[in-house]
Amino acid sequence: MSPLTIPSLTTDRLVLRPFTPDDAAALHHLAAAPGVMQYFPTPEPPDLARVERLITRQSAEWEERGYAWWAVTLPASDTLLGWCGLQYLPDTDETEVGYLLGREYWGHGYATEAARASVAFGFEHFDFVEIIGITHPENVASQNVLKKCGMRFTAATRYFNMDCYRFAVKRADWPDARASN
Repeated sequence: MSPLTIPSLTTDRLVLRPFTPDDAAALHHLAAAPGVMQYFPTPEPPDLARVERLITRQSAEWEERGYAWWAVTLPASDTLLGWCGLQYLPDTDETEVGYLLGREYWGHGYATEAARASVAFGFEHFDFVEIIGITHPENVASQNVLKKCGMRFTAATRYFNMDCYRFAVKRADWPDARASN
């Protein structure tokens, strides 16, 4: 799937669009800020080459699966806030909603808005029985994002070789879950 065929999503305040190679420097800058990566499996900020590979990998995921991560932007300026979208977890045969926003964009509801749009896209375009969210046990802000997406805590478990909390929303619960949160 080329960038021209990857859908963009528009929410009240955001545009989720395909990544371009030009996004690498801005995403690298966002991820390098102190604390942004602290709850990820690899908490060290990525170097620019790793960010470039991540962007390239997203294009491959869109091609292979029909879903992946979007660049999260502000519509008026195309300012990159971070990324959000769906990813396939081959070890557990699940689909996860994930997100990363630059520190200056925390606390504004952007992660919730982007994650809700991503979950809606997943249920509207694929036959997923459920979509999950995974957080570090100490990442209360991310847990709140998942709850606002209608997800419920299902287990304390391990993903990506680290202790995690697993949240999930079932397709059958999605319309009601979305409306009530």
